[in-house]
Amino acid sequence: MEIIISTNSNKPIYEQIAIQIKAMVMSGELTQGQAIPSMRALAKSLHISVITVQKAYEDLQRDGFIETTVGRGSFISANGKAFYQEEQQRLTEEHLQQAAELGRACGISLEKLMELLTIFYQEDE
Repeated sequence: MEIIISTNSNKPIYEQIAIQIKAMVMSGELTQGQAIPSMRALAKSLHISVITVQKAYEDLQRDGFIETTVGRGSFISANGKAFYQEEQQRLTEEHLQQAAELGRACGISLEKLMELLTIFYQEDE
């Protein structure tokens, strides 16, 4: 597991760690039940404080990506990917709700909104 820390990033180090581990889970690089380095081992390899790694692991555990067992370590959770996808869908629904409200307020037809969404959705394909 390779984590790259950027000192030029505006994101805190613990957030950079959490984001990268989440990305590895989503890509399938890290799979259910797979062990991740201990907090001390990761802190040592990245030359950072154990407290910083602890914060990242706490966030990952809160978000359902890892499970930590005292004496055994931290492992990729079974439901991390599903939880993340559900959360992303919820955020997408919020943005679509805002777009629909703004479209209605501006007099943009539903057909035009659907056409725009189709264009934006297919733009990077």
